[in-house]
Amino acid sequence: MLPLPDIADNPIPTIYLDNAATSFPKPEAVYADVDAWTRRGGIAFGRGSHSAGNEAAQMVTVCRSRLAQLLNAESSDRIAFTFNCTDGLNLLLRGILRSGDRVITTDLEHNSVLRPLQQLQSELNLDVVRVGFDRATGIVNEAAINNELSKAATRLVVLNHASNVTGVIQPAKSIAAAAQSAGALCLLDAAQTIGHLPVDLQDIGADLMATAGHKGLLGPLGTGLIYVRAGLDAELRPIRCGGTGTVSELLSQPETMPSKLESGNMNMPGLAGLNAAVQWLLQHDIAVLHDQVTTRVLELHQKLSAISGITTYSNPAETSNAGIISFTINGVDSHEAATILDQSFGIQCRAGLHCAPLVHETLGTLASGGTIRFSPGPFTTDEHIAATVQAVQQIARAFSPAS
Repeated sequence: MLPLPDIADNPIPTIYLDNAATSFPKPEAVYADVDAWTRRGGIAFGRGSHSAGNEAAQMVTVCRSRLAQLLNAESSDRIAFTFNCTDGLNLLLRGILRSGDRVITTDLEHNSVLRPLQQLQSELNLDVVRVGFDRATGIVNEAAINNELSKAATRLVVLNHASNVTGVIQPAKSIAAAAQSAGALCLLDAAQTIGHLPVDLQDIGADLMATAGHKGLLGPLGTGLIYVRAGLDAELRPIRCGGTGTVSELLSQPETMPSKLESGNMNMPGLAGLNAAVQWLLQHDIAVLHDQVTTRVLELHQKLSAISGITTYSNPAETSNAGIISFTINGVDSHEAATILDQSFGIQCRAGLHCAPLVHETLGTLASGGTIRFSPGPFTTDEHIAATVQAVQQIARAFSPAS
C-alpha cells in the first residue's frame, strides 16, 4: 500500500462536505443573531409582559412569515416550530394516525420515519406497506404506490422528498396528487430539500411536511419546523400539551395552529439564528444556490466515477439531485476512508448507513457498512472539489491491489 500524507506535515484548511447532516459554515448573520439574542437576556416567546417579550413575539412572527414566503405556504400560521426534523415527524405521525390505519411508505425512508412507524405499528395495529425504488435511478416505484392506493383505503402516504444517501429527488407532486385522489394524506420528509432547492408546498400539494432548520436552511442545531395544510387542524392530535403563552385560561390545549403544536418554551436563540438564515436565503435566491451546488455535485460525480476502484450510487446528470454523492472505494471500509480523508487531507464527510438501512439494502451496501457521502454546500468552492477528488484518487491508488 502506498503511504498517505500526514496532515501535520502539510496543514490545509478544513474542507467541509457534510452539509446533508448539518450545514457549515453558516452565514455570518446567523452567528451574530444567536449571540445577540442570548446576550440580550434570553427572552422567551409569549412569556413576557414587557418590551423584550414583544420583541420575542415579533422575531418569531417574522421568522414564520419568512418561512411561509420561502415555501409558498398558504399563510404563516401553517408553520409550527419544532426542535428538529425527527421531532416534527414524530409529532405529525403520532398526531395524525389512529388505530387500524393503513400507511404506505418507501424503502427510501430515514429511521426518523421507519422507527416511529415501527413503534406505532404495534401500538396502533397499523397496516404499514413499504414500496421499493429503482437501484439504478434511485427513484421510488411510483406505480407500486398507485397500486397500493387502489388496493385498500389508506390514511397516509409518507415520502422522503430526497434520499439522504443518494440525493435523488422524488416525484412528490404526482405522488401527493395520487394520494389525494385516493382519499389519503401525504406527509413529506423534506429534511434534504428545504433550503437546498426551491420548494413550493402549494404546488407540490403535500398535506404535511417536516424539515430541519440546521441543514439546507442554514440555521442552528435544535431547530426545525412542520407544515400542516389548512383544514387539517382538527384531525391532528397534539402530542405535547402545556403552556403556549396563549389562551391560558383554558385547561385544554389550543385548537388552532400553530400554538396547538408549540407547547413549552421555544429554542429562541436557535430561532433567532434561523430567522437570520432564512433572510439570507431569501436575499441570495435558493435557485441560484442550488445551481451552484449542482455544478459541484456534477463535477464530483464525473471525476470520482473516472477513478479506478470507485463505485458511485447516483448520477446527478440523469436525475435531479439535492446535493449528495455517495460512493465506495474498492477494498476500503467506508468509515476507514472517511477517517483518512479527515486526518490526512482535512476533508470532513459522512460514512456508514446514514440512518437509512433499507436504502443500503437495495443498493447492496448494507453488509459492507454503507457508503462515503459527500454533500457540498453554498460555501463549497472549486478548490475544495479539486482537492477532494485528488484526495480520493490518492486513497484509491494506495489501496489498489497493484500498489
